[in-house]
Amino acid sequence: MANLNIRSKQERTYEAIVVGSGISGSWAAKELCDLGVKTLMIERGRNVEHIKDYPTTNLLPYEFPHRGQMPQEVKDANPVVSKCYAFNEDAAHFFVKDAEHPYVQEKPFDWIRGYQVGGKSLLWARQVQRWSEFDFEGPARDGFAVDWPIRYKDIASWYSHVEKFAGVSGNKDGLPNLPDGEFLPGYELNVVEKYFAEQLKKHYGNDRHMISSRCAHIHGNADYYAQQGRAMCQNRNLCQRGCPFGGYFSSNSSTIPWALKTGNLTLRPDAIVHSVIYDEELGKATGVRIIDAHTKEMEEFYAPVLFINAAALNTNLILLNSTSNRFPNGLGNDNGLMGKYVAFHNYRARVSGEYEGLSEYATSGGRPTSGYFPRFRNVYKQETDFLRGYAAGFSGGRGVRSDNSGIGMELKESLLNPDQYGPWRVGSHMMGETIPKETNYVALDENLKDPYGMPQLKINIDYDDNDEKMTKDYIEQMTEMFEKAGFTNIQSSDSKQAPGLDIHEMGGIRMGRDPKTSLLNANHQLHAVPNVYVTDGASMTSTSTQNPSLTYMAFAARAAHHAVAESKK
Repeated sequence: MANLNIRSKQERTYEAIVVGSGISGSWAAKELCDLGVKTLMIERGRNVEHIKDYPTTNLLPYEFPHRGQMPQEVKDANPVVSKCYAFNEDAAHFFVKDAEHPYVQEKPFDWIRGYQVGGKSLLWARQVQRWSEFDFEGPARDGFAVDWPIRYKDIASWYSHVEKFAGVSGNKDGLPNLPDGEFLPGYELNVVEKYFAEQLKKHYGNDRHMISSRCAHIHGNADYYAQQGRAMCQNRNLCQRGCPFGGYFSSNSSTIPWALKTGNLTLRPDAIVHSVIYDEELGKATGVRIIDAHTKEMEEFYAPVLFINAAALNTNLILLNSTSNRFPNGLGNDNGLMGKYVAFHNYRARVSGEYEGLSEYATSGGRPTSGYFPRFRNVYKQETDFLRGYAAGFSGGRGVRSDNSGIGMELKESLLNPDQYGPWRVGSHMMGETIPKETNYVALDENLKDPYGMPQLKINIDYDDNDEKMTKDYIEQMTEMFEKAGFTNIQSSDSKQAPGLDIHEMGGIRMGRDPKTSLLNANHQLHAVPNVYVTDGASMTSTSTQNPSLTYMAFAARAAHHAVAESKK
């Protein structure tokens, strides 16, 4: 029997384990496998294979029972996830329903999750902007959070590395606060978006810009991406269903198939990671405990290198639950800061308007991106009564509208043959940086358990006065810019939505220079347990304004190479 047990442990031992198959986890696995490392990737959700498991990808609207809308009883049963714009009949199967993974809202927080192989990479908005030196320097300059242990120069080449493989469409805009990257041809702005960009230059000089937003879609160099089995983006704008062409980057269409082709990746879906195993005698982590999603039995897997990339809040949950005599409060949590200083993006505010000019033009068809307004507040110096700043999305459109008057055949003919054009409609939404604070935290509930016996996560995260001032400034500034551009019927709104719906939660296991004030070092290793790496949103020291996924990819690739180099020493 002893020999059988030894053999069983050998069969469950790998050279590296990656927890999570989303954007960051799949990049860690892809790099490790490329470097010849026998890697186990563990995913708590079901397996989803590219194309085969996209059941709605080619359905027409009338083929859905409710023309894409969710029935009211489903919305009533899922008040949190129903708030997400993409939770509709075509993609609901990729979202976690409220009852499937309960959590405690000490303050309102809409936690949007996707538990399957590929994670939320099947659902993300595909917007990819690099951070700049201003972003990495922000905490040191402004005095909030702690100093990042890295700067832009440390990550620039890794941005290039992941951009080339993932496929990023964009333009060389030459902006110091939004560095250029390795781009495929960018998507063109339409005439009213170009007009707005010109008006900004006229009224604000080189201070404010509106550019084509960079997106992770293949828009050129088709032969190169054919090596991954991916084809050009078809501009269907049905991305949340899973793209059968692989036109946008997802773990399922790109990094996971690539890693599998090396022969070095083993994929284990339906496995909820309970905790990291810590060996007190060796003084390092040796593996992970998982709960089988079907049998609910516990099993252990072993490796000398671990990447915990379960997405920000679940990574916090796993490490907080990884207790031992050495670490009674969570793995590597000597300073008691694990789970604290969580931040997010403020997406509350919107401004809309109309434009009567350019009436000889209209829009038709689709594209997978929009305009983008890079941050301009407090970039070079502190100039407002709030810290940091905001970016913004911007788009304009003008289409045909139908005459809904009349009845019978007259109404039918009007609906089938629309011939009236309305004015150009323009709109912007805010993407603000929030400040990491010790009072914004997650922790394990001492009593409540989830369906797998894991502690439920308590979430205590909220806005503060800085967010209110920033939101007010965005509305004032964007309204002013709309007015100077000649837009009319300008309206603004503040949704007051709870944190979480931005789906950009970050922090809790932040990087830093000092083990007394941070959990991870400059290479994403736990200070106290250096064979454990964290490269997803949990590792973020601050949030900046940019969509964070590209930075997670670059962090994961860089850390994987560091782990291999360390193992060879």
